[in-house]
Parts: sequence; C-alpha cells; structure tokens
Amino acid sequence: MAITEVLVPQLSESVSEATLLNWKKQPGDAVEADEILIEVETDKVVLEVPAPSSGVLSEIVKGDGSTVVAGEVLARIDTAAKAAAAPKAAAATEAAPAAPVEAPAAAAAPARSSAASPAAGKILSEKGIDPGSVEGTGRAGRITKDDALKAQGGTSEAKAAGPSTPTILSLDGRPEQRVPMSRLRARVAERLLQSQSENAILTTFNEVNMQGVMELRKKYKDQFEKEHGVKLGFTSFFVKAAVAALKRYPVVNASVDGKDIIYHGYFDIGIAVGSPRGLVVPILRNADQLSIAEIEKQIADFGARAQDGKLTLDELTGGTFSISNGGVFGSMLSTPIINPPQSAILGIHATKDRPVVENGQIVIRPMNYLALSYDHRIIDGREAVLALVAMKEALEDPQRLLLGI
Repeated sequence: MAITEVLVPQLSESVSEATLLNWKKQPGDAVEADEILIEVETDKVVLEVPAPSSGVLSEIVKGDGSTVVAGEVLARIDTAAKAAAAPKAAAATEAAPAAPVEAPAAAAAPARSSAASPAAGKILSEKGIDPGSVEGTGRAGRITKDDALKAQGGTSEAKAAGPSTPTILSLDGRPEQRVPMSRLRARVAERLLQSQSENAILTTFNEVNMQGVMELRKKYKDQFEKEHGVKLGFTSFFVKAAVAALKRYPVVNASVDGKDIIYHGYFDIGIAVGSPRGLVVPILRNADQLSIAEIEKQIADFGARAQDGKLTLDELTGGTFSISNGGVFGSMLSTPIINPPQSAILGIHATKDRPVVENGQIVIRPMNYLALSYDHRIIDGREAVLALVAMKEALEDPQRLLLGI
C-alpha cells in the first residue's frame, strides 16, 4: 500500500482558516491525478483541491463543513490500489469467452456529470441538492452557476444530509429557513462593522455630466472591441479619473496604521464585484500604468472568474482605494463604506437623463451622481471635495484622461 496525503492548500497570510464544502468523491472511489476532490471556502475565495496522484480514495479525514488550516490532512489516497486492480481486470477479460456486446437501453440517455464549478457547488450545497442529479450544460457536462440556480428540489434525504438547514414550517404554515452564513459573508459583515467603528466616515457628493464619455464611447466602441477583443465600458474611465485625482491629493490614497499615515506611491484600485457568494473586491495593480484596454480586460476577467469562484487570494489582497458601482443595479445614490485599511471609496451610480441648467437654459444631459466616502481622521473635507471635483472634471473632459493632463 502506497499512501499519498491530500492537504489543505497554502492560504494567504491574512487567512488563518477555511471551511470544507462538499466532497466529490467517497472512500473506495477511484480518482485521477489533478481531479478536483473538494472545494475549500475561505473568507475571500473558494479554492479547489485536486488529487495529488491517481489511485483510490482510501480515507476522508475531514468531513463536509469542517474547519481546517493550511497544510492540514484532508484525505488519503492509496496510489497502489488502482495498479493492483488492473491485472485482475485483464485476467478476467482473458478468461471470459467472447460475446456480442449490447448497450443497455439506459445508455441512450447522456450521463450526468457531478463536476460543478465552485459557485455552482456552493449553491447546490445550500439547496441540499446532489450534484449528480443535475445535468450540466457547461463544457464536458460541467455544472454551471445557471444550472445550479435552475435546479429545484432534491430528495428529502439529500436535504437532510446537506450542510444547510432544511426549511422549518411554523404552526401557521409560514415557512422559514435558517442557513449558516458563508465564511465570506461572515467576514464581510465583520469588516463592515470594523470600518464603521474604527473610521470617522463622511461622504461628499457631486454630479457629473457623462455626455463626453458617452459620445467618446459611442464613436469608438466598435473599433475598440475589434482591436482589443473586449467591450469598452464605463468603469475604466472612472478608474482613470480616480487615479488622476489621487495623484493630485495623495492623502486620499493613503491609509492609517496606528498613529501613522502611510502614503502609498502606487495606485492599486479595488473594483467591487458581485458574486454568488457575496461581494468581492479584486485589485487592479498599478492602475496608473494600465491603458483603457488593459483595465477593461482585467475588469471583464475579474467579473467572469468571480462568478465561478476562481479569483485568487493575491488578487483580493491589498488595495489603496476602491470603486463600487451600484449603478449596474439601478442605484441612484448611496453612501459606500470604506474598505479597511483604505481611507476612501468612490461610489458611482446609474447614469440618467436629467434636466440641468447650462448658460441659463434648461437642457437634458446624462447625469451621474458620485459619492466619495472618506476617513475624516486623516482626510479633511477640503481634500475630499477637491478630489471628487477633480474626478468630475476629468470625466466631463475625457480627452484629458487620454492625454494625461
């Protein structure tokens, strides 16, 4: 017997422990090298744990829902078991007389795969649905997030065995369901309370006429997509405008460490992205050095991988300033909460045609309300207001962003 241990992958310095979701294999099942065995949920991402070698899963040390730390043993694989079984299969084949092989009638139906993306696996786990009962529409039968969202029901046994608590019916027939917070949701809640209790948060507002950006985008969006292979959105303009303002007012890009202020000589911009597990904030490193196309490509990549839980810990760590776009959901106005240890965050909202006064005349313009929340401990109102005005001016004259002036 040759045993290989399956270990919890290395976690980042800021992540001390993780939670196991649901095992895709059971003891006695054959496994292939690099086949995903289980997903591990941290307070930032879901990590897939592959089989380190081929063989037979001989033991599961930590079950579904267990709390684990980096390097801890999750399971053991007998790498010799598969090799030992092969000669027996060959011998049986030689001893058996040749006979016509007929496919069973059930074979006409496509086999369902239990392989699911991390996001889909999380949703099915919360619903108490066996992945094997869901037909995947992804590549090679992989269960996608949409497949999981559409999946309904599941046997009562599966629901009872699942990690989520089944629905509880009250005496008057009104249903309630108690479901534990995911590790990410609990961490987000903790950080929001930390932000509000430790920072002196104020928010300043301004309005921006988006006509210049919209006309520029309309003129070049088709050529841009053809040239760069990605759509030209609006977020890249907000990123560029934010960087321009942060360069002029460095304290807005700073952070507090005890009684010290740390001024960052780089611009790592966090982009808030919604995912099935909650809000995540991947980081655009050195955003000042990125072109509009590079920013759009990274944002598109972040959004796609956030849906499947594929963002890495490094991509979610750090950041000197954040941008949250509630406008994609139709928000008109909000007061975003600072992402510690950062000292400011920009909230952008839905662009709508609104009446405004220009040269004494009422005209209709596409307007967006900007909100800058800041830590008043180190950022005075003057710097906050001027920084937001600088963003407004850059957006209303987007050619300045392209020329760097």
